Amino acid sequence: MKILVINCGSSSLKYQLIDMVDESVIAKGLCERIGIEGSKLTHSAAGKDKVVITKDMPTHKTAIELVMEALQDENHGVIKSTDEISAIGHRVLHGGMKFYKSIVVNEEVKDVIRECFDLGPLHNPANLMGIEACEAAMPGKPNVAVFDTAFGMTMPPKAYKYAIPEEYFEKYSIRRYGFHGTSHNFVSGEAIKFAGLDPETAKVIVCHLGNGSSVSASIGGKCVDTSMGLTPLEGLMMGTRSGDIDPAVLQFIMNKEGKDINEMLNILNKKSGALGMSGISSDFRDITNAAEAGNERAAITLDAFFYRIIKYIGAYAAAMNGVDAIAFTAGVGENDADGRRKICESLSYLGVEIDTAVNKVRGVKTMISTPNSKVKVMLLPTNEELAIARDTLALVK
Repeated sequence: MKILVINCGSSSLKYQLIDMVDESVIAKGLCERIGIEGSKLTHSAAGKDKVVITKDMPTHKTAIELVMEALQDENHGVIKSTDEISAIGHRVLHGGMKFYKSIVVNEEVKDVIRECFDLGPLHNPANLMGIEACEAAMPGKPNVAVFDTAFGMTMPPKAYKYAIPEEYFEKYSIRRYGFHGTSHNFVSGEAIKFAGLDPETAKVIVCHLGNGSSVSASIGGKCVDTSMGLTPLEGLMMGTRSGDIDPAVLQFIMNKEGKDINEMLNILNKKSGALGMSGISSDFRDITNAAEAGNERAAITLDAFFYRIIKYIGAYAAAMNGVDAIAFTAGVGENDADGRRKICESLSYLGVEIDTAVNKVRGVKTMISTPNSKVKVMLLPTNEELAIARDTLALVK
């Protein structure tokens, strides 16, 4: 059985075709600049050369049609017809309070995705466009929505409710949802298996660290807390996002600078975080290079980033009354050995002990803790596409 995984942005479309017999990726690609001049498709098939197809893609429907052509092309294709595709799994950002797990798409599901446009204004409309484009291009094929917020829906009220008047929760569903959920769900499950832990009781903290960063805590694979909130702005400082901040700071800056709330939120989302603090870049590699060259602001930025991660890990270990495993994943988590070392050195009170030689690895599933460590610490590459494909398969087979 072959599952096509689709991840739509407002002007982009990423895809993977996965053979679920052995969970191998047989083709993948990226459509860029959809609806913008200069659109192109970059397509890679297993065992074949990468191809770049430059062609106008005015809509997501056009992009999906181009993807179907590429998958069936005589030279760089991997299937003879779309009959070989059993189902399509879609990453959907927000399911609001309605969906706690992945679901086969019908009109009611699409209505809920529309209702959540306010909660996910950049992603949900694009996600829906991707679903409807697939419905048009491959009529009758089952489409499955895999919600990024689903993992966080097992949080108890004490973790997800904000200390604001109850009427805002009741009227507008304002609560903490958490994001990167597909990644956290996948990595927490893999951590349990990799460390040989009890799948019913394992206490796992996942650090998804990259340009967007978040930390989750789970018991038996079910999320009990996560750092992002109503939006991805809450939690850790990130590439361009501020993370946790005193709300009064917004009013102070707005009054001083004469800015409105939309301008202020744009600053917090796109001009803050590592970029704002360092004044150098939102890319942690650039900041690391600057710090090593003696740039003090860059060094402080890195210290602040790791400090906040350490605080969240400590808070979640306390909230769960212990932790069995800590997993690092995503761009920074998988590739920054020195960052992992700095974080773990501050967790010695938990009995964390890592092998500094083994830790010098990038992007490969590795147990970096020593045999004597009281907490299993590991590097686990995330695979959101495979997680989406697995959920899709479970619902349609």
